[in-house]
Amino acid sequence: MRHGTTAELRRALDGGRAEIARRLTKHPARGLEAAAAQAYLTDVLLGCLLDVAATRLYPLHNPTRGERLTLIAVGGYGRGEMAPFSDIDIGFLTPSKQTPHAEQMIETVLYTLWDLGLKVGHSSRSLDEMVRQAKGDNTVRTALLEARYVWGDTDLYQEAERRFKAEVQADTARTFIAEKLAERDARHKKMGDTRYVVEPNVKEGKGSLRDLHALFWIGKYVHDVQLARQLVDVGLFTRAEYRQFHRADDFLWAVRCHLHLLAKRAEDRLTFDYQREIAHRMRFSDRPGRSAVERFMQFYFLQAKTVGDLTGVFLAHLDEKFAARGRRFGLPRLRRTPGKLHGFVLDRGRLALPRDDFFREDPIRLMELFQLADLHVLEVHPLAMRAAARDAKLIDEHRADPRANALFLDVLTSPRDPELVLRWMNEAGVLGRFVPDFGRVVAQMQFDMYHHYTVDEHTIRAIGLLSRIERGDLRADHPLGSAIIGQIVSRRALYVAVLLHDIAKGRGGDHSILGAQVALKLCPRFGLSKAETETVSWLVRHHLLMSATAFKRDLSDFKTILDFCETVQSAERLRLLLVLTVVDIRAVGPAVWNGWKRQLLADLFEAAEEVLRLGHKQKGRSERISGKQEMLQSALGWDARQFDDFVRRFPAAYWIAEPEEVLLHNARFIASAGDGQLAIDAHVDVERGATLITVYAADHPGLFYRLAGAIHLAGGNIIDARIHTTRDGMAVDNFLVQDPLGRLFDDPGQLDRLRRTIEDALANRNKLADRLLAKPLPRARADAFPIEPNVLVDNRASNRFTVVEVNARDRPALLNQLAHALFQSRVTIHSAHVSTYGERAVDTFYVTDLTGEKLPDGPRVRTLERRLHAAAAGEKVEELA
Repeated sequence: MRHGTTAELRRALDGGRAEIARRLTKHPARGLEAAAAQAYLTDVLLGCLLDVAATRLYPLHNPTRGERLTLIAVGGYGRGEMAPFSDIDIGFLTPSKQTPHAEQMIETVLYTLWDLGLKVGHSSRSLDEMVRQAKGDNTVRTALLEARYVWGDTDLYQEAERRFKAEVQADTARTFIAEKLAERDARHKKMGDTRYVVEPNVKEGKGSLRDLHALFWIGKYVHDVQLARQLVDVGLFTRAEYRQFHRADDFLWAVRCHLHLLAKRAEDRLTFDYQREIAHRMRFSDRPGRSAVERFMQFYFLQAKTVGDLTGVFLAHLDEKFAARGRRFGLPRLRRTPGKLHGFVLDRGRLALPRDDFFREDPIRLMELFQLADLHVLEVHPLAMRAAARDAKLIDEHRADPRANALFLDVLTSPRDPELVLRWMNEAGVLGRFVPDFGRVVAQMQFDMYHHYTVDEHTIRAIGLLSRIERGDLRADHPLGSAIIGQIVSRRALYVAVLLHDIAKGRGGDHSILGAQVALKLCPRFGLSKAETETVSWLVRHHLLMSATAFKRDLSDFKTILDFCETVQSAERLRLLLVLTVVDIRAVGPAVWNGWKRQLLADLFEAAEEVLRLGHKQKGRSERISGKQEMLQSALGWDARQFDDFVRRFPAAYWIAEPEEVLLHNARFIASAGDGQLAIDAHVDVERGATLITVYAADHPGLFYRLAGAIHLAGGNIIDARIHTTRDGMAVDNFLVQDPLGRLFDDPGQLDRLRRTIEDALANRNKLADRLLAKPLPRARADAFPIEPNVLVDNRASNRFTVVEVNARDRPALLNQLAHALFQSRVTIHSAHVSTYGERAVDTFYVTDLTGEKLPDGPRVRTLERRLHAAAAGEKVEELA
């Protein structure tokens, strides 16, 4: 009987799920309808199952009052909202100790649900146990708060409901609220404490369904409401705010249901590989400069922002209800009282409005609210934030007002905490209204694995980092930026440039060029001088120049420095550009900044600063070589003959290309290696955040691509490489290596494996290409991003080398295959520079032909481009013996 029942229920479950999926496909934005349908389907399944168990499997012909049993739905199921593969949270209630009959019924239900492949969260409690556990555990209390009758004895359910309200809920609202808010804060911290991460968690993240549920739980606990719309009746929301609540709830449930159906399991993280498909399912379409998936995610983040706004308003009402006289609910007293508030008032330490039409009387007060909050280090009252959000459109007619712009510039360039106050302005919608170009990038994501935040969140974080560098808080991380920021004259221009550097993203063109045009329009309005406006426009236009030069070009090639200086032209611009570059990279996301990038930017800054200051390099090529050799001789302590023999083995390019510390390390290593022997050395450079791998071996064609493949096979990621050949036929190849996530490659086991892998590769003991292709991607879900390979061959970037730049999807075999293609094209690689931007890799090679000359334009270059393009596209390259 139970097996037959299970088979029948499975057919009903499959049919019900298919019907819910069909309805969601037809109406893809009706999330609450789909969630309610899933809960209804579960109700019917459980009701049928329990009816069979009670009437056919374990009938009771003369039941006693102690044998009564009730099944309740708890948690989200109790609220009547379930995603297609949500857990089924249920509770069994008995009057007192569980009877054998109740045990049989409960076991039947649980085993049948498990046989159906459902995940069940269950409990079995007597009424006394229910009350005791709810009093002692806030999670149990929250689950029971949403309890709903499903099947069984109704009198028992009503008794449980009465006892919960009388013995658990009564007079405990303050405690419940405090615990729920602490729980929310801990959850936000765990999930990254921002609602603008580009792979958000729809259920648990900041601005997610759980935040909406928390509002409903608190409202239900305090006011005993049964439905979310009743929060209007008890004064916690206005009707307009409830409509926002409902719209966000409906949308987030739709996204979660689509996620479950796509994953065919419980999945709540909106990862890149699902975003594109859900955007298509929810009928978002491409627009000029904006893909469908970017428009979908912008709408998602706007709903998450709405959840945050509603939370602030909701908590303000609770604060009024539960705060003691003169104190704020759960928050400390104000420490100081400012003098002039220009008509604003203080409400228990928060900047508040004296009356509801205060902004309508003078819309400039929308700017003044935030300027005063910054000036006096005050928090803005949530009800003032609500009024600011409601009245933000009033600032439209006053954007050109000099007073409003002066107040805004005060906030932006504040020596205190401009990041916090700008975030409040953005949350209220005032920033996007006052600067409409900024409003266009609010909640706008970039569909790639490099940028971790939306454009507005990235920009505000960058301003915060700039402020912290200026205050000296980040000297350890950014010693050069901290040292030079005090020398910057154009301070206002720098802050405005950080605000505007990405403001033209999503417009269908080069955002640097378009952003520079926006700056020319906005800066005079902000009150900047003509010189400041020109500086801001230049910085926005070239804000990627320094990172592109440092990370993609050979800084030992003097023409690289000269070309860079020709664009920069002044020491002040160089200082501004360095600080802007640092905060831009650092604000991209965690683990993007590292010691290697800091070193490259510092090297470029110092070389360029010398050229800009003196008009030329202080030391010419021969003087630089002599200086390095003198340093080396002094540090090594070798006799003159031994040192002269060592120096003669290396061409001039070696002495120019390598920094002094690498030259010293190489010399000691080569001296200990012996003649003609393969030797491998690994030196962990904590300061640069990378490991220097030096390979000393007999030179032969194809050596570099084999070494590159071996290092990647051992788990290393090459970020820089310099290839040298001695005059007696030995190769000295220096690789800077990190792990695939940009961290230090220093585990002893990894380094031992790397040595063995290199030895095997050079001895041709295994097929490198096949093993590399079988290696998993360093970043999961990278296939979600279409990246067209691109090959650029440039004979103007260097006086001595042809510079080849390849853009492609990052993968373990990439550098190996590109180097193999260069080997097949009979070119000599002198240095390689590898940059990764999430799923995208940019590999740059400085090459010559076999005679040491640049590659002439013509058929040979076109053949090289075709080979590299094929390698970048992932076509298999047969390894040569």
